[in-house]
Amino acid sequence: MKSNLLKKLVILLIAGMPGCTSPRMKMADPESPVGYVNPYMGNISHLLVPAYPTIHLPNSMLRVYPERADYTGDRLRGLPLVVTSHRGSSAFNLSPYQGSDENLQPVIAFSYDQEKITPYSYAVYLDDQETEVRFGVSHQSGLYEFTFGKSDSVALIINSLKGEMCWNGKAVSGHQQLQNNVKVYIYLEADLPVRSAGVLKEGMLTGSDYCANGRNACVVLKFAAGSERIRVRYGISFINEEQARKNLEREFTGFELEPLLDYGRMTWNEALGKIKISGGTYDDKTVFYTSLYRTYERPVCISEDGLYYSAFDGKVHEDEGIPFYTDDWIWDTYRATHPLRILTDPGTETRIIRSFLRMAEQMEHFWMPTFPEITGDSRRMNSNHGVATVIDGWSKGIREFDLEKAYEACRKGIEEKTLAPWSGKPAGELDRFYREKGYFPALREGEEETIPEVHSFEKRQPVAVTLGTAYDKWCLSQIARELGKNEDYDYYSEQALNYRHLFNPETRFFHPRDSRGEFIEPFSYVFSGGLGARHYYGENNAWIYRWDVQHCISDLVRLMGGREAFIASLDAMFSEPLGKSKFEFFAQLPDHSGNVGQFSMANEPSLHIPYLYNYAGEPWKTQKRIRALLDQWFRNDLMGIPGDEDGGGMSAFVVFSQLGFYPVTPGLPVYNIGSPAFEESVIRLDNGEEFKIIARNCSKENKYIQSAKLNGKEWNKPWFSHDDLTEGGLLELKMGSKANKTWGADETDAPPSGIVLP
Repeated sequence: MKSNLLKKLVILLIAGMPGCTSPRMKMADPESPVGYVNPYMGNISHLLVPAYPTIHLPNSMLRVYPERADYTGDRLRGLPLVVTSHRGSSAFNLSPYQGSDENLQPVIAFSYDQEKITPYSYAVYLDDQETEVRFGVSHQSGLYEFTFGKSDSVALIINSLKGEMCWNGKAVSGHQQLQNNVKVYIYLEADLPVRSAGVLKEGMLTGSDYCANGRNACVVLKFAAGSERIRVRYGISFINEEQARKNLEREFTGFELEPLLDYGRMTWNEALGKIKISGGTYDDKTVFYTSLYRTYERPVCISEDGLYYSAFDGKVHEDEGIPFYTDDWIWDTYRATHPLRILTDPGTETRIIRSFLRMAEQMEHFWMPTFPEITGDSRRMNSNHGVATVIDGWSKGIREFDLEKAYEACRKGIEEKTLAPWSGKPAGELDRFYREKGYFPALREGEEETIPEVHSFEKRQPVAVTLGTAYDKWCLSQIARELGKNEDYDYYSEQALNYRHLFNPETRFFHPRDSRGEFIEPFSYVFSGGLGARHYYGENNAWIYRWDVQHCISDLVRLMGGREAFIASLDAMFSEPLGKSKFEFFAQLPDHSGNVGQFSMANEPSLHIPYLYNYAGEPWKTQKRIRALLDQWFRNDLMGIPGDEDGGGMSAFVVFSQLGFYPVTPGLPVYNIGSPAFEESVIRLDNGEEFKIIARNCSKENKYIQSAKLNGKEWNKPWFSHDDLTEGGLLELKMGSKANKTWGADETDAPPSGIVLP
């Protein structure tokens, strides 16, 4: 009887889900993909915060993680109800409590033990309170189950850090105020009768008032002594409290936790199971599936019954059957996360691109977003790489969006918005200079900043801006070509070469120039630029930005003096010492961690660099380097991520690299071949086809490609096309322990560049 009830509840849960997902009715196998996921991987930082152990369903609105200082934090700050951003604290907090009223607090700091986290569940023992906690998550609602070990009366404290909480005799509802006038709402109810209720003000519990406002607004629900188990379910919304109730009731029919956990497990296995791997070690598989799980943390679908609240214009909109997604840090995710989603979930990628266009329409200037979050476009980082997601999707067969409209939004965002980092202001004096001279000018040391568009902390970042914008202009040129805009194509193709204006032929680095056209001297390619090298670069130093020409690598090879010189420069980066003690180096360049020489595995501008050996005749060094980096920096342990993961930005690199290929140039439908970590990998494509990679004799030692076949034919190129993949096929690699230095070494075998120069 219980088994039948659970099955019915699972079916009801699935049938009532919003249009953000379409899970298949298939329960998990004992050794299922989600069983390999370790949310604790990378929870301790080498320097910056790498990743949180997040509980959520793929790309879903409700996300939670334990709120504490970091993994080693000795106290839990209550129990989370919803996290609204990648690094945000919990918007609402729930504290189960047994004890005297004088010790009530808005949020209880719990001593804890026996914590266990999966992507879809949470369990912990609050040892001082002698309370067992279990939690399951749905898309817009969640459920806590508390089992109490004491005989005292039980209280539940529901807190909003800044907002309102009210008790209406049946449920608790309220909101929290976020940035940009955005509010997140909650509706919460328990399965046992509430004996009494009140609000906590200045440490005193009042029973005559059932609404609290302001900071730490909290309601206290009290239950009968001897209550052994209480279950609490809740829904959230960005529209209003009533919608939060509707979201809860759509997803839940009761208070049973097990069906929710079954559904979560099934949903994750469906998402992660789109890629099957065999071979490798248990840790290899854990790193792979944990990394794949991380790529589903953002963006999130915020459509609620066909409606969504947009922080981009402050209004509630109908989604017209196309769910709305936001919270996507495009500067990080355009590089590999979006290209990976094109393979594993092109339907969602289509909806994301369409969401970007809606954001542009809803904002004042019709500019493509750069860092769309729950609270709007924060315009963080440099450049405008939303254009890359557009052309990458289009070039790889995603066509269900208005390319003309996308082109206008991208063009306006690049031409009309200032190129100054972290700014949403209109173009100004620096942008006029860029249009005339083709580069962003740098200030000399001690020279005062007078441009209002420039962020006081982030500075100009002129080299990063010039190189990133050259790539963005190349992306624009490719869209213009697709639309038959030949004059625009010619113009933006020429603009895409603007990186040349900052290339110093004597040093073969990209070097900042002042407004007079003179290179800044004296200059250190490691340390010049102040904190994070922001005066000239951005978070990373010149050694990393030396390779930031994703769209025209063949020209970069020429600029550096040819293939041998290019290889020598790559080798030098991996062997160049820090130049100072680690203490001094990281005090100035905290984002530039995960070092191998001057290479930084810990920041996204580095991700394509190990694959560049393919362009200069030494693919074996790409194979060697990729395997080494994966082994050194991505491990199944608490410090298993080298730097700031950024919601899938870095994890997608791991997924691609363990599979054995990588999209060096988003917007160009081509993949570079690396060195697979598994004997066999199968990507289940949305069109019903499969792309299989077989690496015969693959092992830790056998990392070098001896020979290759693509669809049964001998293949000597260290790359293949997107069509080779999506049409279904087989890439066969014979692996060995010694490098075959002739495979893929011919100049005609090099991967194509986005710009073909004479």
